[in-house]
Amino acid sequence: MSAQPEHLPAPPPAPALPPAPAPRAAARLLARIRAQEDTDRRSRWLPAFERDWAKALDDSRQTYDLTPLHDVVRTWQVRLDSAPAVDAFTAAGSNDEDGTDLDQLFGTRP
Repeated sequence: MSAQPEHLPAPPPAPALPPAPAPRAAARLLARIRAQEDTDRRSRWLPAFERDWAKALDDSRQTYDLTPLHDVVRTWQVRLDSAPAVDAFTAAGSNDEDGTDLDQLFGTRP
């Protein structure tokens, strides 16, 4: 007789991964950044996006994993989508002195 059970319980389901961005999502983001009316924001965000994309591309080449590229696209989509709300918040004169840096809450990403 064996001490091992004859039937093993099913493993827990794997966590659902967010869907991969569309193949041209990075190009669309780049076009959205270039179309920004705020020239100050455009001049800051364009090099930042290109830097993030280049690093993610290098990481993906080394690991054969597209996750870093997908993360950059998702991060910048959220950043661009939330920019009007941030502009409205600051234009309303709301005090953001008591805000908390997200890096303090979640830690810096590798």
